[in-house]
Amino acid sequence: MTSTERSIAAAEAHSAHNYHPLPVVVATAEGAWMTDVAGRRYLDMLAGYSALNFGHGNRRLLDAARAQLERVTLTSRAFHHDRFGDFCTQLAALCGMELVLPMNTGAEAVETAVKTARKWGYQVKGVPDGRAKIIVAENNFHGRTTTIVSFSTDPEARAGFGPYTPGFVTVPYGDLAALEAAVDADTVAVLLEPIQGEAGVLVPPAGYLAGVRELTRRRNVLFIADEIQSGLGRTGRTFACEHEDVVPDMYVLGKALGGGVVPVSAVISSREVLGVLAPGEHGSTFGGNPLACAVALEVIAMLRTGEFQQRATELGDHLHSELRLLVGEGSVDAVRGRGLWAGVDITPSRGTGRAVSEQLMDRGVLVKDTHGQTIRIAPPLVISKEDLDWGLAQLRGVLEA
Repeated sequence: MTSTERSIAAAEAHSAHNYHPLPVVVATAEGAWMTDVAGRRYLDMLAGYSALNFGHGNRRLLDAARAQLERVTLTSRAFHHDRFGDFCTQLAALCGMELVLPMNTGAEAVETAVKTARKWGYQVKGVPDGRAKIIVAENNFHGRTTTIVSFSTDPEARAGFGPYTPGFVTVPYGDLAALEAAVDADTVAVLLEPIQGEAGVLVPPAGYLAGVRELTRRRNVLFIADEIQSGLGRTGRTFACEHEDVVPDMYVLGKALGGGVVPVSAVISSREVLGVLAPGEHGSTFGGNPLACAVALEVIAMLRTGEFQQRATELGDHLHSELRLLVGEGSVDAVRGRGLWAGVDITPSRGTGRAVSEQLMDRGVLVKDTHGQTIRIAPPLVISKEDLDWGLAQLRGVLEA
C-alpha cells in the first residue's frame, strides 16, 4: 500500500463515517498550496470553507499563536486573563457593536444566538414564556447540533435525529413577502445567512437584506446574521451584510476568526441584547481562551488594513468574469457568488459535482461538491492571480475533456 492508501485505510477503519473526503492526504501547507504525504502539491480552492481566509501557515497568525503558547493557553472563564478584554473590545469595534460572547465552533455560536434571542424575547420584548419563535430560511446551513438540524430542510443533515426542537418557522430564502407573513407577536428573531454557503453559494435578490433589516426593526424582531462563512473578508467587505449597508442586531462569527489555527467563534451584539444573559446561564470552558484571543486579535488587526477585503474584491471580480464564460458551453448551467466565493452548477450530463471535484484533484486542484451538482470555489484570500488563473485553467480542462 502507498502512504496515501495506508492513511485512508486507517481513517476508514477507525473513524466514524460522518464525512466523505476526497482521497487526498495532506501533510503540509503554506499560503494557497497544500502538499500530500507523497509530496504532490495541490492548489487549495476551498480554504477550509473560509476558515483559511488568510492562507495556510500565515506568519502573523503563527507568530501570535507561538508567543501566546509560551505564556498561557487556558484559564477557563473562572478567571480573567490579559488577552480577553482586548479581544472583546476590538471585535466589538470591528462589528460596530457593544458586547461579545466568545465560543469555539460556529455551531456553538449559532446555539448561543438562539438562546440569547429567546431570552431577549421573554425578558425585553415580553413574549410569553415558552412561545418564542425564530424565523429561518429554507436550505439554510447553520451547523449540525440537535437544535440546529431541527430547523434544517436538508434531509441528509436532519433525518434520523428527531425528536426535533420546536420554535422555528421556515420561509423561502430571498422571499421578503413570505418572511413578513410569517412574523407574529411571538417572533423574536430572524436568523439568516447573508449568502447561503452550503446551499451552493446562493446570493439573495438585491434589496433583500435591506428589506429584512427594515422589517425586523419595524416589527421589533432581532435580525441575526450568520456570517460564519460569508464574513471577515470573503465577499470583498468585512461582512457580507455591508453590500447592502445593513447592520444586523447580532453577528454570528466563526471559521476565519481563528485564522485556521484554532477554533474561535463569537456572538456580537448590543448591550440590550447580550445583556440579558446572567452568570451561569451560558458558557464554555474554552470559549475566549488566551490562545484563541491572541490569534483572533491578529485576525482583527489584519482585517483593519482593508487589504484582504480589497483582494477579495479584485480577485473576485476576475474569478466571476472567468467563470461566467463557462456558462452555456455545455458543462456549466449557472455560476453564483460574491467576492472570492463562487458556486458552479455542473450540467448533469457532464457528471456530478463529486466527479468534477475528483477530476480536479487529479490535476492538482482541490474543491468540494455540495448538493449533487454544485462545486464551491473559495480559495484563500492570499492566493495570487497567477495561481487563481492556473486553477481556473484546470477547471476548464476538466470541463472540456
